[in-house]
Amino acid sequence: MPVITLPDGNQRQFDQPLSVQDIASSIAPSLGKAALAAKVNGQLVDTSYIVDQDTQLSIVTAKDPEGVDVIRHSTAHLMAQAVKQLFPDVQVTIGPVIDKGFYYDFATSHPFTPEDLAAIEKRMQDIVRQNLPVERSTMPRDEAIQFFENMGEHYKAEIIRDIPAGETLSLYKQGDFIDLCRGPHVPSTGKIQAFKLMKVAGAYWRGDSKNAMLQRIYGTAWGDKKELNDYLHMLEEAEKRDHRKLGRQLDLFHFDENAPGSVFWHPKGWTLFQTLINYMRKRQEQAGYTEINTPDVMDRALWETSGHWFNYRENMFTTQTEDERVFALKPMNCPGCMLMFAQGLRSYRDLPMRMAEFGKVHRYEPSGALHGLMRVRHFTQDDAHIFCTESQMEDECKKVVGLVLDIYREFGFDNIIIKLSTRPENRIGSDETWDKLENALASALDNLGMPYTLFPGEGAFYGPKLEFVLRDAIGRDWQCGTLQVDMNLPERFDLAYIAEDNSRQRPVMLHRALFGSLERFVGILIEHYEGKFPVWLAPVQVAVMNITDSQADYVQLVVDQLRNAGIRVIADLRNEKIGFKIRERTMQRIPYLLVVGDREVETHTVSVRTRSGEELGSLSLADITQRITQQITSRTLSLLED
Repeated sequence: MPVITLPDGNQRQFDQPLSVQDIASSIAPSLGKAALAAKVNGQLVDTSYIVDQDTQLSIVTAKDPEGVDVIRHSTAHLMAQAVKQLFPDVQVTIGPVIDKGFYYDFATSHPFTPEDLAAIEKRMQDIVRQNLPVERSTMPRDEAIQFFENMGEHYKAEIIRDIPAGETLSLYKQGDFIDLCRGPHVPSTGKIQAFKLMKVAGAYWRGDSKNAMLQRIYGTAWGDKKELNDYLHMLEEAEKRDHRKLGRQLDLFHFDENAPGSVFWHPKGWTLFQTLINYMRKRQEQAGYTEINTPDVMDRALWETSGHWFNYRENMFTTQTEDERVFALKPMNCPGCMLMFAQGLRSYRDLPMRMAEFGKVHRYEPSGALHGLMRVRHFTQDDAHIFCTESQMEDECKKVVGLVLDIYREFGFDNIIIKLSTRPENRIGSDETWDKLENALASALDNLGMPYTLFPGEGAFYGPKLEFVLRDAIGRDWQCGTLQVDMNLPERFDLAYIAEDNSRQRPVMLHRALFGSLERFVGILIEHYEGKFPVWLAPVQVAVMNITDSQADYVQLVVDQLRNAGIRVIADLRNEKIGFKIRERTMQRIPYLLVVGDREVETHTVSVRTRSGEELGSLSLADITQRITQQITSRTLSLLED
C-alpha cells in the first residue's frame, strides 16, 4: 500500500490507492478544499490523479506559483468555453500561460470589440458559478485528429498532426467544452475566482506572417481577488508612470520616424543622461577603472573572429564599401576592447586591467518590438571589460557584485534578484572552460552570502553570466546589470600577458555593465520615481519665481548664486500669477520652488516650497544654497525636511 512522504518529511500510509484530492482532504479538510493540483515525485498532476505507490507528494494551492499558473491555464480554457458559447462559429487554437496572465488565439471573421470582452467575461463568471467539474481523459493521436475535425476545430487538428504518430493525448472537458491540453487544470470551474480580460490583439497562426491572422484575447488571473485588485492597481500606477508620457510632459526626449528606435534627447533629458554618465564615471574611477573609447564601425573580419558574425548576424547593421569590404556597426563593445588590450606587451603586473567604455551600440530590433526608451536600436552601454589572471577571477567577480549592489542602493533599489545563467546549447569553448567560469561566478556569490537563482542554458554564447534584476517602486522587475566571465574571446583573439616566470599566459576576461543600456535605465528611473527625481538627478533642481516685476533683479541674483554653487536652476519671470507658476513648475516635478516677493527682497531670503506642496518657510539665501548643495553631494533620495 502506498506510503506518502510530505514536504516536511512526515509520512502517511494508506491501505488502498487514493486520489490526490482524497489524500489532501485526509490531511486537513481545509487543504482538500484549497487543493488545485499536486506535485507527485516532482511532476505536476491533477487532483484526480491516483497515487498507487510510494510517493513524494506536495499539494499545490493558490498560494504556490505553480498553483497560480494552473489557475491561469484553466482560465484560458474558461475563456475559450465562454467564447464558443457566445460565438459558435469561432475556432480555438492555443491558449498558454504568460507572465501575469494568459491569452487564447481564435480564428474568426468577427472582430472582437470591448463590448464583446465584457460579454465574454460575464459568461465566464456564469460558468464559474456553475462550478462545472473539469475532467481529464485520453485519446490516441489519430483518433484525436478525427475527433477535432468532426467538431470543425481544424486548427486544433493541425496541431495534433504535428505530434508523432502513436502518441496518446490528454483532453480536458468542462460542461459542453472540450480541449486538447497536457494539463493539469483546476478540479472545477468554481476554483477560478479572480480574473479580468484585458485587451484584443492580432496574431498570425503559428507566428508566421504567411499564415492566417487570428484574434488574441489577453487576460489576467490570480489566486484571489485581492491579488487581482493589487495587480490592476499596479497597472494604473504603471500607466501614470509611463516614461513615454512623462518624457513628453517633462520635455526630456522624443522619437522620430526618420530614425526609428533612436532617441532625440532634449536639453533636460540630456542633462539627466549626462548626470548618470558622470556619476558612473566617478564611481568607476574610484574602483580602479580607466576609461577608453573604441570605433563604432569595424570590419566584418573582427566580428567573425569574435563569433558575433555567426551568432548575432541578424541583429547587426552592415555596410559595404567600394572595395567590397564589409563593415558592421558594433552591436557590442567587446571586440574593440580586445583590440585595445592587444596593443603592446602586457605583464602580470598590469593585471587586473579594468577598461570602461560608454560605448554606442546598434542592434536591429523589429519595429514591433520597439518601446520608448525600453527597447531601442541605438543605445549607450556603461560597459567595462576586466582582464585578469585565473587566480584573480573570483575576487574581481566579488568586487563587481559589490559595486553593482552599492550603486543600485544609491538609486533606491534595495530589492535585487541575482540570476546565474549557465552554458547554452549554442556556445563556443570547451566544457572544461565552462566549468571553471561557472564555478567562479557561483563561488563569488556563495562567498558574499548572496542568494541567487540558477537559469541553466541561458548564458551568452561565449560565457556564463550574472543578471541583476531590480524591483521598482510599484513592484515590477527590471533586468539591468550583467557580469559575464569569459575565457573564450581571449582565446579567439589570441590575447596574452607575460607571467612572472616569463611564460605567455591567456588572461580571463570579465564583461560588466551596471546600468546596461543607459537609455533603458533612464526609462526605468522615470517610472520608478514617477518623474520626481532625487535632487541630485533632477534636470532642473530649483525654479526661482517672482511675484511682480519689481523682484526681477533679486531673482537673477538668487539664480546666479545658486548656479555658481553648482545647482541647476531656472528663473521664472513670466507675467503670470504666482499660483499659476507654482502649479506649472510642480507639474514639471522640479524639487524646489523658491518664491520671491518684496519681503524676501528686503530680508535677503527666499520662500521655499517643495514639489509635494510642503512649505519650508523663509530661508536665507546662504542657508538654502548650503542645504541643497549638501543634498546633491550626498545623493540624498528624499527632499529636505521641514
